[in-house]
Amino acid sequence: MTNHITTTWLGNMKFESTNPSGHNLFIDAGPENDGNGEGYRPKALMLSGLAGCSGLDVAALIKKMKLDVADFKIEIEANLTEEHPKYYDKVAMNFHFFGDNLDEKKLQRAVDLSVEKYCGVMEMFRQFADVKVNTFFNK
Repeated sequence: MTNHITTTWLGNMKFESTNPSGHNLFIDAGPENDGNGEGYRPKALMLSGLAGCSGLDVAALIKKMKLDVADFKIEIEANLTEEHPKYYDKVAMNFHFFGDNLDEKKLQRAVDLSVEKYCGVMEMFRQFADVKVNTFFNK
C-alpha cells in the first residue's frame, strides 16, 4: 500500500499538507524561526503520529478485550540532539489509564502488543531512537 501526500507552500513559512483521510493539516514554523505559529511543527507532528498509532492499537484492543477504561492518554517526552540535523535520540512514551475497574494485566498486554507487534510508527522510531515505554494505572 502506498500513501500519497501533497504538501503545498502557502507563503512565508506555512504549508498545507493533504492526508489520505481527507483532513488536511497546516505546518508552520514558530516566530523564532520567522513563522507565525499557525500550524504543527514537523518534529512534534512525528510524536503525535507515534502516540496516535499506538493509541489506535490500544483503543482497538480495549474494545476487543471488552475492558472497562474510563479514559487514557499518552504523554511523550523526546530529546532532540544538539547537532544538525536534529533528531529524537531518546523518547519516553507514557500510557496513563484511568478508571475504577482497570484490568492492569490485560491493559499492559494491550500496550505490549501495540509496542512490540502492531505499531509501525514505533518500529520506525526504533530505527533512530532509544524508546522507553511506561504504563501507569490511575483510579
